Amino acid sequence: MNKIELGKKRRIRRKRTIRGKIYGTSIIPRLSVFRSNKYIYVQAIDDEKGITIESSSSLQLGKGKMKLNKKTAAEIGKDIALKLKNKKIETIVFDRNGFLYTGKIKSLADAARENGIKF
Repeated sequence: MNKIELGKKRRIRRKRTIRGKIYGTSIIPRLSVFRSNKYIYVQAIDDEKGITIESSSSLQLGKGKMKLNKKTAAEIGKDIALKLKNKKIETIVFDRNGFLYTGKIKSLADAARENGIKF
């Protein structure tokens, strides 16, 4: 098993642990973040109904021309916060999806907090 497979396995284990503890509703949705090597995606999910309330990604926002960095992640956090505020959602449950809470994930979360989302 090489380093990449081992890292992926560890992330999946962290993801399962986190998902066992958190749950989103229509009033307080789960904000799920996924980061690939090229893009970052975020969704507000109602787990009771199994639907996505709002979503945003660097692919949508920059038409595929944005580089994945902390600045881009912060823009995505701001965008999803504004969309949720338009739907009158102020509080969320943050699901980092097994990714470590540093770098891009942290800047996305901080930008959402700065724009009025509580978690």
